[in-house]
Amino acid sequence: MSSPSTPVTATVPAQSWLDLPAGHPFGVAHLPYGVFSTSRTTPRVGVRIGDWVLDASEVARIGRDAVGVGDGPDLTAAWEQPSLNAFLDLGHEAWAVARAWLVEILTDDVHAEGVRPHLVPLADVTLHLPIEVADYVDFYASEHHATNVGRIFRPDSEPLTPNWKHLPIGYHGRSGTVVVSGTDLVRPQGQRKAPSDPAPTFGPSRKLDIEAELGFVVGGGTTLGEPVDVGLAAEQHLFGVVLLNDWSARDLQAWEYVPLGPFLGKSFGTSISAWVTPMAALASAHVPLPGQDPEPLPYLRGGADAVFGLDLHLEVDWNGTVVARPEFRDIYWSPAQMLAHLSVNGASIRSGDLFGSGTISGAAKETRGSFLELSWNGTEPVQLEDRSERTFLEDGDTVVLRAWATGTDGARLELGEVSGTILPSR
Repeated sequence: MSSPSTPVTATVPAQSWLDLPAGHPFGVAHLPYGVFSTSRTTPRVGVRIGDWVLDASEVARIGRDAVGVGDGPDLTAAWEQPSLNAFLDLGHEAWAVARAWLVEILTDDVHAEGVRPHLVPLADVTLHLPIEVADYVDFYASEHHATNVGRIFRPDSEPLTPNWKHLPIGYHGRSGTVVVSGTDLVRPQGQRKAPSDPAPTFGPSRKLDIEAELGFVVGGGTTLGEPVDVGLAAEQHLFGVVLLNDWSARDLQAWEYVPLGPFLGKSFGTSISAWVTPMAALASAHVPLPGQDPEPLPYLRGGADAVFGLDLHLEVDWNGTVVARPEFRDIYWSPAQMLAHLSVNGASIRSGDLFGSGTISGAAKETRGSFLELSWNGTEPVQLEDRSERTFLEDGDTVVLRAWATGTDGARLELGEVSGTILPSR
């Protein structure tokens, strides 16, 4: 893996024999993984190429006798499963073998006849949650977001807590309520108490919010008591990324979070995209971190090939209006540092673990990745294109997160989007 401070040398795949438009955001340099089904098939692993889904287990059968595939991991068995977890268990060397094989069969004309029957139009498939989420952790890795939140809730004190620049702060979330893009979210209920209220009341959240994040899918387990080295975290355990919306009930959270942190205000739903973009597809998007001062403790230090940011450009669409464009390169803590910190106490990791970056926000208002920040806790309404104004989410509102980067072929690579619509409380 090349240093992000110098141009990344990445293998540029050849053109596919498929008739793809030039610069298609889901071209052969991308090849994200997901789980799909059709009217005739049960859920299994698929790979998106253009506006098609490749049935991965079927093409793996073609390659059983191929050099490097037939002698390697059993990709057919792993890709027949209704989640990516079995494939994640195979480890980073198998991921590389699989990607090389997929590129070969989609670019070498000799495979076209055998592969074509296993391409399904995207419009004909149902997409499912791509992983069986083992554990879910959400971090708080954006300095701009943490600073904005501190200024909103602690205007008379330092916005950052004393520990913030010494460790990646996070909380352990609820894996059972991670849902795939397109799943509707029911407005959560709970206790609320504004500072001026004499006592708490119970009811639907009045300050329902989003958090525009990047989620990291982990593969390759460790044993209890074995920390993940920061220098190896990205190479060996970070399989890929998804867009992630960590829906947040700010009023529930404000009342409950002292002293143990988020609970009902976060646990009702986290949405992720249906497609997992492999880290290998983002090799050209590596960038240096913005700078860390003070220098982190030794267990969080690593070379530029391990501790890096990503040049990913996001947009937040609220009922058809793009209201924010956060930049992931502004994130203070790297994904490798987050994973190293998560496990430094000896906590084990498992294939299917998911961790979020926390809200991605920049210095400018138009780069704020939550409505808490965009509306400054409801004091500055956001005007949408239909001339309506919003501060927090109303029933029927739909939010879509999108993101793109430059792929290894120099073309635009788009992550799978993540969307959700708010339903009334039950």
